[in-house]
Amino acid sequence: MRTRVREGVDRAYERLLRREVDDGPTHVAIIQDGNRRYARDRGDDAPDGHRAGAQTTEQVLDWCEELGIEELTLYAFSTENFNRPEHELEPLFDLIENKLYEFADAERVHDNGVCVRAIGDIDRLPERVTDAVDYAEERTGHYEQFRLNIALAYGGRNELLRAARDVVTAVQSGDLALDDVDDAEVERRLYRQPVRDVDLIIRTGGDERTSNFLPWHANGNEAAVYFCAPYWPEFSKVDFLRGIRTYESREASWQRTRTERAVALVRAVAGVELEEALAVGTRLRDQLSNRGAEELSAELERQNAESAD
Repeated sequence: MRTRVREGVDRAYERLLRREVDDGPTHVAIIQDGNRRYARDRGDDAPDGHRAGAQTTEQVLDWCEELGIEELTLYAFSTENFNRPEHELEPLFDLIENKLYEFADAERVHDNGVCVRAIGDIDRLPERVTDAVDYAEERTGHYEQFRLNIALAYGGRNELLRAARDVVTAVQSGDLALDDVDDAEVERRLYRQPVRDVDLIIRTGGDERTSNFLPWHANGNEAAVYFCAPYWPEFSKVDFLRGIRTYESREASWQRTRTERAVALVRAVAGVELEEALAVGTRLRDQLSNRGAEELSAELERQNAESAD
C-alpha cells in the first residue's frame, strides 16, 4: 500500500514538473556517475552497475525525444578510466561494444533519425570497440533529427591540448596563417565530430564537479549545471525534469539581465541621438527572447513618442 502511494505521489510530481518545463535546452550533456557505487551497495560487481546504468541511458533517450531535445552527450569513459583494474575494464569495454552495435541496429534509432557518434581519443580504445564505433557511425551518420554523442577515452584538457598542437603544426607548416587563428579554427580541431554548444550539464552520484567535461562547448557557453544525488542507474525522469527546470531558471535569469542591459543602453544612447538609439535597439532586439524583444520594442516606441512630442 505504501509503495503504491509513493508511486502515485511521484507520478503527480512528475506531471507538475512537466507542466513547469517550457522549451528546454537544445543540447544536454550527462556525467553518468555512480554505477560502481550502485553495484557495491547491492553486493554486486562493478560490471553489474554498468549494465544497470545502460538501461537508464535508454530511458533518457526516450525523455529527450519527448522534450524535443536535439543533442545528448554522454560521458561514458574518461581518459582517467584507463587506470581502473583490468577485471573492470574488459567487461566495460564489452558493454560499450555491445551497446554501440545494439544502438546502430535498433529500429527506434532509425525510426527517430538518431545519429550516433563518438568523441574523444578513440584510437586508445581496444580495436573491437573502435570497430563498433565505426559501425555505429556508418549506420547512422546520415541522420540529422537527433544526435547522440558518446564520449569515449575523453578528457577535456586532452582535447584542448590536441587542438592547440594541431593549430601550432598548421601554422609552422604554412597551412594556416597566424592571423587566421580564431575560435572557429580551434573548434574545428576539437573532437572527432562537430558538437553544439552545451546548454545543460547533469551529473549524477552526488559529486559537484564537472570533471573536465566539454570545457570548450560547456564552460564557454556558460552552461547550466545540475548536480543530483542518485547514482546513474537510479536516475529518474523526475531528476531529469529537475535538471531541465534548473536550465530554464538560469536561462530566464540570463535573458532578464540581457534585456535590462539592452533597455539601459537604448536609454543612454537616446539621451544623445534618437536615430542611433533606434538603430542600436533594432540590432539588440534580434538577440533577445520574445519577451525581451517585446520589452525593448516598447522602450523604443516610448523614446520615439517622447521625441515626437
